[in-house]
Amino acid sequence: MTLLLLEALGALVLLVFIVWWTMFSGRKGGELPEDVERQKRDPPEDR
Repeated sequence: MTLLLLEALGALVLLVFIVWWTMFSGRKGGELPEDVERQKRDPPEDR
């Protein structure tokens, strides 16, 4: 029974670590300003 609890605890710790890693491993300078994001998403059309 103790082994099952330790295994469940290990799985929970691994899950929390993966969530933490994905949340806080973004860009080094933070998010890009909104206008830069908009330009990347909707490039100007050449007419």
